[in-house]
Amino acid sequence: MAAFFSTRPDRRSSERDKDYRTVVIMQIVIVVAGLLLAGNTDLEKSGSAEKLVLTLFSAFGAIYAFLLWDLLKDFTRSRLLIRVVLAVLVVITLLGLAGEFPYYKLIEIPNRRAYLLLIHGLLFPIEVLVIGYAIRDLFSGSCFTAGKLWGAACVYLMIGITFGSLYDLINIARPGAFGPVLALGIPGYAESIYYSFNVLGGLDTAYPEPIKLVRNLGVIEAVWGNLYTILIIGRLLSLPASDKSL
Repeated sequence: MAAFFSTRPDRRSSERDKDYRTVVIMQIVIVVAGLLLAGNTDLEKSGSAEKLVLTLFSAFGAIYAFLLWDLLKDFTRSRLLIRVVLAVLVVITLLGLAGEFPYYKLIEIPNRRAYLLLIHGLLFPIEVLVIGYAIRDLFSGSCFTAGKLWGAACVYLMIGITFGSLYDLINIARPGAFGPVLALGIPGYAESIYYSFNVLGGLDTAYPEPIKLVRNLGVIEAVWGNLYTILIIGRLLSLPASDKSL
């Protein structure tokens, strides 16, 4: 078990910091594109513009899955864990593209709800795993470098995206979890991301009457987001003056 929770000593910190920056950039692209494009496009329709947006989201999802795996490699020496996560992410990506790609569908899905539950149910634990490793990395060592600032931003955005995945899981399992019934697939996921970042940012959402589970998870996300920020600030302030250079 120790191998699963050990930092790779043979990895240069510059490579890890580069991965942090790359993931942050992709997270910003996903969130901004999701909020702007989904907000100005009716993804439930099947026009050319809607298909293009869905294709972009599919590409973003595939790239983000690879970046999660690439970041995980910086944190653990366990080849078994790395290979298992890679295999799961490949399965998720192929299943998603085969069943949800707007221009063609390679497989027929008799039960779309179960199909989406499988995809998100496999992705969510991987997101939580990477967050755990990243937080462990941020609070290790005797200094807080510029690269770790990118890591702090990466974890913060990943919290919002991961809670969005959890909300979408609930929306898939229980239609009407937000009040109105959201469409399955990318439209519902985009709304879940919107809800998550509203909660994380302390803003009012367009869904004032979700079910109790969603409401209570929103409280947990808001408290966790604030606590994480406090811990990061506390980490910076607790360092010796010589270690605070960024």
